[in-house]
Amino acid sequence: MTLERTAAIAGLGMTELGKVYGRTPAGFAVEAITKAAADAGLAMADIDGLLVNPGVGNDTDLRLQSALQMRDTRLLTTVQGFGSSAGQMVQYAAMAIAAGMADVVACVYADAPLKEGKSAGASYSGQKRAMRGVGALPAAAGLKAAPERYAVAARRHMETYGTTSEQLGAVAVAARQWAALNPLAQKREPITLDDHQNSRMIADPLRLLDCCLVSNGAIAVIVTSAERAATLRQPPVHVWGWGQAHPGYVNRRGSEFGLVTGAARSGAEALKMAGVGVRDIDVRELYDCFTYTTLVTLEDYGFCAKGEGGEFVAGGAIAPGGSHPTNTGGGELSSYYMWGMTPLSEAVIQARGQGGARQVPDHDLVMVSGNGGVLDFHSTLILSPHKKGRS
Repeated sequence: MTLERTAAIAGLGMTELGKVYGRTPAGFAVEAITKAAADAGLAMADIDGLLVNPGVGNDTDLRLQSALQMRDTRLLTTVQGFGSSAGQMVQYAAMAIAAGMADVVACVYADAPLKEGKSAGASYSGQKRAMRGVGALPAAAGLKAAPERYAVAARRHMETYGTTSEQLGAVAVAARQWAALNPLAQKREPITLDDHQNSRMIADPLRLLDCCLVSNGAIAVIVTSAERAATLRQPPVHVWGWGQAHPGYVNRRGSEFGLVTGAARSGAEALKMAGVGVRDIDVRELYDCFTYTTLVTLEDYGFCAKGEGGEFVAGGAIAPGGSHPTNTGGGELSSYYMWGMTPLSEAVIQARGQGGARQVPDHDLVMVSGNGGVLDFHSTLILSPHKKGRS
């Protein structure tokens, strides 16, 4: 696909993230978009497109336009691909800009599942679907929430390829090492592999330190044309390529669930569009709702061979100082959980060269993944501080 009018991310807005109580998702969203516009050096009146990821509770919707006092918006819709939504929104914004549908598009995700006095584990307990007949069998078998379902995927990978709990632990330790360098991270205290192995079991084989955080807050990005971005306040982060893949797994023999994810196709399409190979990627910002997700995504993107992800991460490749710096802000495991905006926000920071103590020296090409549902939906972005074709 050839786009005559290429796009770039020109603004990033982040609210306080984590245990922030007493605020609504819409209120967080307004703050994040306002900050993103200011970050880019734009007025709110410059924004003529708005893409809203409504979150798991559908708490933020098109009425956000009124809350922002936007007028004559040319592009306005919600995008619900769950954790893949951030990547999807940037893709749709880029296409809208190329087509002349809008000039400046704000993309936002906001959530406030944490309630004061309640555990993080209870944050999503109210999200239940009525199930009857055969469709109720997984829940009857104990597969009631994301940890149990991802545990099945992780166990299948273990049984097929020999992946171990200690190798999953290496992902958690690496994420925490990066988070220690990130002043915005919720969890910065060091952990060891022993800490991982001694953390309580959530859903076998996933332990507490295999699971992501729960956070309140919002993140927004501003997407505009590369030409306009070059005139604004921040260094542009150019969108070189993208892809999506939504496997549609079936619960029957022959399914690749747990073994191959949407990252395999989505990543290949994004690399092809960008005109680069996987070996050209400098930084990886991957959706890490669980440690297993990082590992299988690395395999499916081609950073290591299928089934070798365990050895790859255990060898220190993704940790600070490793050959393949990954989730350099601490990811969703240790930094903050804003669905796909977690890896996207860190990708913008790294591409701009604004990572401080955690900045990766070589950051010409950054790969970003988004994963939604239980490996059901996937989006990929290739970002760069340079205009396409120059790295």
